[in-house]
Amino acid sequence: VQLQASGGGLVQAGGSLRLSCGVSGSIIKIWTMGWYRQAPGKQRELVTDITSGGTTNYADSVKGRFSISRDIAKNTVYLQMNSLRPKDTGVYYCNSMRSPPWSWGPGTEVTVSS
Repeated sequence: VQLQASGGGLVQAGGSLRLSCGVSGSIIKIWTMGWYRQAPGKQRELVTDITSGGTTNYADSVKGRFSISRDIAKNTVYLQMNSLRPKDTGVYYCNSMRSPPWSWGPGTEVTVSS
């Protein structure tokens, strides 16, 4: 399975970005898919996920600001990020929440300036 995250960039605090994650080699609708981020010097953390049934879950730090969605036909998962904060800076990855996860792709870097 290959994961290709894109859409990151440099944005000012309060701005928005939309990340995309294209998945090849498997079908996203049968898996719980998650967006993770790794801030500089920190461990990778789960930010949000969407279950096979479409239920979404969010870390408290992003609740109300981020929104995960998916396009099953395109086999792509999205992360809409609004009201971005400097603490949202990091490399964002998508992956399934299966155990073990698929091999991690390169991620997409998000930098939020104050």
